[in-house]
Amino acid sequence: MSADRDPRPLVAALATSAASIGLLVLGVRFGWLGADTGRGANFCEAARIGWVKQPANALSNVGFVVAGLAIAWRARRPELLGDTLPRFPGLVTGLACIVVLLGPASAAMHATQSSLGGLLDVTSMYLVAGFAAAYASTRWWQRDSVFFWQLFLLLVAGCELIGLWDREIPVVHFAGNAAFGLLLVIAVGVETRLWRRGRARADLRFGSAALASMLLAFTIWNLSQHGWCDPDSLLQGHAAWHLLGAVAAYFLFRLYASERTSDVPVGGASPAGR
Repeated sequence: MSADRDPRPLVAALATSAASIGLLVLGVRFGWLGADTGRGANFCEAARIGWVKQPANALSNVGFVVAGLAIAWRARRPELLGDTLPRFPGLVTGLACIVVLLGPASAAMHATQSSLGGLLDVTSMYLVAGFAAAYASTRWWQRDSVFFWQLFLLLVAGCELIGLWDREIPVVHFAGNAAFGLLLVIAVGVETRLWRRGRARADLRFGSAALASMLLAFTIWNLSQHGWCDPDSLLQGHAAWHLLGAVAAYFLFRLYASERTSDVPVGGASPAGR
């Protein structure tokens, strides 16, 4: 029998979407995010005159809002969340809201090219990478929600501190991007060990799709800064990075939601007939 719907994830994600997009529009309109300092200007698209400096790179972030809302929509049905996610109250709601926030936070930088917009952009990246690394580690060490949130906040704070280092780094440009990438590598590594040790079972097609999307996104991210660049075009490689990142975030959620403990077949019912 299908479980009762839980509206809380969708309500939280919709509220997050409305509040963050509303604040973004007001911030861009009234200059709350500060002056144009050229932040994000290295991502090919030429700055336009008007409210939104980089329209393609800014508006492509709607993909994250859609992905976050899609996560929340599916999360209304507890029977579609596997038997691991529900052990961590509020976790799927937190993931949906974090993915939603990626959109307006990244758009803040591309719309204004301001320093504050850039800070919002990288912080949102730390949030999603910190979530992935903390959730994988929490399951590996078989800990609870309190441990997850403590580790999550510690990882995000660590990224913020690392991001203060202002020296140029090859390929990824600065230390904050390197910290973001490192957390994603840790998450992939721990998820792989969980699967290989038989500690959990999940539909690895979703994990493969998430990883492939991110690798393709990273490839385009690099190429669009080294030759594949038409500053005046609305077809921007960095916009593709945003859209593929949103796809990866949704598939990552689907991987989490497909997880069963080792004694329950993936896609099957639990022994209790759940």
